[in-house]
Parts: sequence; structure tokens; C-alpha cells
Amino acid sequence: MSLPDWEEEASAQKSLLNLGRNEIKRRGRQRAAPTSVVTGNGSLDMASSRSEEKVNGFDDELTPRLAGDRLNVLLLLFLYVLQGIPLGLAGSIPMILSSQHVSYHDQAFFSLVFWPFSLKLIWAPIIDSVYSKSFGRRKSWLVPTQYLIGAFMLLLSVFADQVMDRSNGKSPNIYVITVAFFMLNFLASVQDIAVDGWALTMLSKRNVGYASTCNSVGQTAGYFIGNVLFLAFESAEFCNKYIRSTPEPLGILTLTGYLWFWGIVFVVSTSFVWFIKTESDDSHDETEGVLSAYWTLWKILKLPSVMKLCIILLSSKAAFAAAEAVAGLKLIEYGVHKEQLALLAIPMVPLQVVLPILVSKYTAGPKPMDMFLKSYPFRMLMGIEFALLVWITPKMQLADGTFPAAYYGLVLLSYAVHQVALYGMFVSVMGFFARISDPIIGGTYMTLLNTVYNLGGNWPNTLVLSLVDDLTWATCTEGTLSGQACQKPEQREACKSAGGTCSTDVDGFYVQMVICTVFGLFWFRFFRKRISALQDLPESAWRIRAK
Repeated sequence: MSLPDWEEEASAQKSLLNLGRNEIKRRGRQRAAPTSVVTGNGSLDMASSRSEEKVNGFDDELTPRLAGDRLNVLLLLFLYVLQGIPLGLAGSIPMILSSQHVSYHDQAFFSLVFWPFSLKLIWAPIIDSVYSKSFGRRKSWLVPTQYLIGAFMLLLSVFADQVMDRSNGKSPNIYVITVAFFMLNFLASVQDIAVDGWALTMLSKRNVGYASTCNSVGQTAGYFIGNVLFLAFESAEFCNKYIRSTPEPLGILTLTGYLWFWGIVFVVSTSFVWFIKTESDDSHDETEGVLSAYWTLWKILKLPSVMKLCIILLSSKAAFAAAEAVAGLKLIEYGVHKEQLALLAIPMVPLQVVLPILVSKYTAGPKPMDMFLKSYPFRMLMGIEFALLVWITPKMQLADGTFPAAYYGLVLLSYAVHQVALYGMFVSVMGFFARISDPIIGGTYMTLLNTVYNLGGNWPNTLVLSLVDDLTWATCTEGTLSGQACQKPEQREACKSAGGTCSTDVDGFYVQMVICTVFGLFWFRFFRKRISALQDLPESAWRIRAK
């Protein structure tokens, strides 16, 4: 959808969120742990007994060993791969729509598809608390949800060509497409909550740490299959150039065939999970009721410190919205093939694995947001670089419509450098969340803050996409419609049909880049000291009850 792609950041955020929860639990155990006391006769009570437990192998019970859990790990990995498929397909649609020259208003409407994962905290307490004991706490939601995903895919495969209008050349039915993929992503978010909960009881205590690995690897692999792999093999140009000896008008894969195949996979695999995989009884686990969970969230939000932090989180990404939501679509508009952009994500995978580890070394101290403040202007600068990249794209296009290897190298380098700023910001944010979250309700606390942070990226992206066409001014030159406006897709087509050429006088993308950059400068100047002040608040400022 953009540079960078929204799902890559979301996946990395989720991995860091799991690490943050583990840090909160560790701090909670440290507080609860008895201190070592030297008695009057010189004996060491709790400390020495704890040392004996380690010597006697007591802690070895928690040492990870895959023996006995290999099939469970593979099942979790497979479930997370399935989860990534609809997410990847949804991420490919904006590129397909852009290649069909739909309006940015339509792109903005479709961007609502990506909101459910940011809002899943709203329905998470219901999924965790309402279930059938006879069917299983997690399977009560997992099985029907995956059946529904499969059914939606099968149904959409029947009407895909019609709603995308790929057969008759008309504009895609953006409302049907958006509703269909919104439901797929909503169901995927429900499946995510169910699988996350099941992982805690499916794996033994010693191996529960593998759950976050399965999540990160599986969801990334699923997204790759549904996005990069699909866009590459759906492209006739890619298949004719790299795979086929005889050119054909269509790619190896089609949207209808891909949806049908994965719809069948969802239905069949869900049936196996339903009838073959048993679920251990975790009804004895202490879980807040639905109303209690929502009341806890409300009490957290009412804290003055949290309210200030939420204002910062909700507004922080507005400065990058134009560059990160529109730039990638502009490249496609100017002739860059969507599958080529998608394939550039492959060499980024090692970098995205290493960067959180490297950046976390600088965010592990008492002031993790210092890295956020250092990365913010750097990320703004990279946004300006994206705008320059869009500007030079038409100038680097060759006579045959392709681009030289040097151009793609420049795109890849820009993307890679931008990742450093992006990871510098949200790794520090996740570290700050882990530091301030109350260990007693750490999971709820961190998930709430992460939800607010994600929303801070969603609303600016939708807004800037909706305003691109309105801020663009283009005029039809020559032909019978000479002098008339042609900034909208239908106006451009009319101008072309009348024998004219649509000439862009002012591109709304650059107007938004100026607005976002100016906003970012003022935002950084206004909030820089306030962010530092939040870091200096005492621990009690972040607690629902004074400790």
C-alpha cells in the first residue's frame, strides 16, 4: 500500500509487543520475589535456597525443549501463516487499483480495510471471555472464524472479476471490494486473538516463548505469500519476462483462482483442526469479565499521564502520512510496475530482522524515548527524499516504459535507510510502553497503548489519500475539452478520448508533503520537551492505584 508497507511495521510492532509483555512479567516477578536476608548466625535464607534450586535443576523445568511440542509449534506456525494470507491479499489490492488508475478518493475508502487490526482491542475482551466450554475456549472462535474467512474467499472468487471490472475495463466497484476485504481483515483479527490465546495453553510452559516466534515468522510468511508472491505471478509482464518462453496476456495466477485456492485451504485445514486437535481446559485461568476488562481500559485512559501520551501517539505520524501512504502509489501511477515494488520487499527482510535487535540496545535504558526524538526528524527527512524520488521517477523512465537498474537500486536504498528511522521510532515507543505499564495489568496496558499508536498511523493515511485529488490541479490541453479540469480519473479519460492530454499543473501529493512537513516541524518543536517530561514522571503517575 505504501512505502513502507503497513503490515511490515505492524508485524514488527507485534513482536516487540510480546517482548514488552515479557519484560513487564519479569519486572512483576522481581517485585514479588523475596529478598535475600542474612540471619544473625550468618546463614542466608531465601537467596541460598534459591541457589540450591538452580543447582538442583529446578529452573531447568523452564528451559525450552521442543520435544513433545514440535507438532504444536508447527500447527501454530501454520495458523499464523493462514492469518497472513488475507492480510497480504488486502495489501496487494491498492497496488492493483493504482495500476487501474482509480481515484485517490477510492484508495482512501479502501484504506479503511486496514483499521480492524488497530481496533481489535475493542472486541478482544469478548473473544477472551465468551466461549463454549464443551467446544473449547479458543476453538469456539477460531473454527467458525476460519470457516467464515474461507467462505468469504470462495464467494469473492466468484465475483472478483466482476467487482474488479477487469474483464470490461470499467472502474472497480470500490464499495464491494472494501466491504469484502474489511470483513476478511476483521475476521483475521479475531483469528489472531484466538490463536494468541491458544498458544499460551497449546505449548508447554517451557516452550511458550516460541509463540511469538511462530507469530512473527508465520504472519510474515503468510503476508509474503498473499502479497509479494501473488503480485509477481499475477503480473503478465513478470511471468513473460522471467518464467515463460511464449508470452501470454495474463499472469500464472489470477485473483479469482488465488481466492478460490486459499478458500479451500481454509475450509479443509479448519476441519482438521476442529476434529483432530484437542484443546486443553484453561477455564481455570483467571480472566477478567467483559465489563471488568472495559472498566480497566477506561481507568487507564483517564490517567492524566496516559491522556497526554495518547495525544502524542495519535498525532505523531501525521508528519509522515503523505510520504508513506501516497509515495508508493505515485510510483505506480508514473509507470513503475507493482510487482517490481513488491519484490523490493524481499531484500528488506534481513534488515527488518536485525534492526529491532540493534536499536533495542539504545532503548533499554531509563529514557527509551530519546531514540524516538532522534529518529523523528530523520524520518521526516526521509519523507522529503521519497517526494524527490517520486519527482525524478518520470525523468528516469526509459523510452520503452521500463526503468534502469540504477533506479530500482535508488528505491531500495531509500527504503532501507527509511527503515532505520522507522524502527528507531517504534522500538523506542515499545520500550517506553514496557517501562511504564503496570505489571499487574501489563498485557492490557501495553495493548491499549499499542492500539492508540497504530490508530495514530491509520487516520492520517486515510485522510491524506482522500485529499490528493482535491489538492491536485490538472488541465486538459488540446482536443475538444482543452482548458477543462482533468484531475480526476474520469476527467482524464474524457480528456484522452477527446484527443487531448491531461497536464498536471499542481500535484496534490507535493502540496500535502509541504503541509505534513510544516506540521511535523511544529509538532516536534511543541512536543519534544513534553515527551522528555513524560519520561521523567514517577512510576506512580502511570498506575491506576498508587502503590
